[in-house]
Order: sequence, then C-alpha cells, then structure tokens
Amino acid sequence: MSPGADRPATAVVTPGEPPAEIVAVLVAAVEAAWPRPEPVPADSGIEPPGAWRFSGRWWSVPVPARRDRPWAGR
Repeated sequence: MSPGADRPATAVVTPGEPPAEIVAVLVAAVEAAWPRPEPVPADSGIEPPGAWRFSGRWWSVPVPARRDRPWAGR
C-alpha cells in the first residue's frame, strides 16, 4: 500500500486572477439579477409622491399633550 492511500485526495486552490470566462459569467449573472428602475412616462397620469409628512403620528403631538394624567377627568 502506498503512503497516503487511506486518505481522500484534496484539491489545492491557489489565489490569483480568475479566468476571464468565469468573470464574464459572474458579471452577466449579476446584471441579469440586479433590478433596474423603469422610468414612468410623462403622460401616464401617475403623479410623483409628495413629501413625507408626520401628520397623524403619535410623535407629531407636543409632549405635554401626550402625557397621561390619570387625575384629569376625560
């Protein structure tokens, strides 16, 4: 029996530049999977969203008005 015959074979990976074919495949996969925004036509009737406002949020009420006073009759 030869030395090392009882152990499985291992692959050696050396650092370096990947082959150009592999880089091209990876770039093509990322380009295909990456979402692309589509422009909205001007005549579509869709208006752009307005500025986000804090109206109706609990934090838009002043702090003194948010305080719970159990002694105050409601």
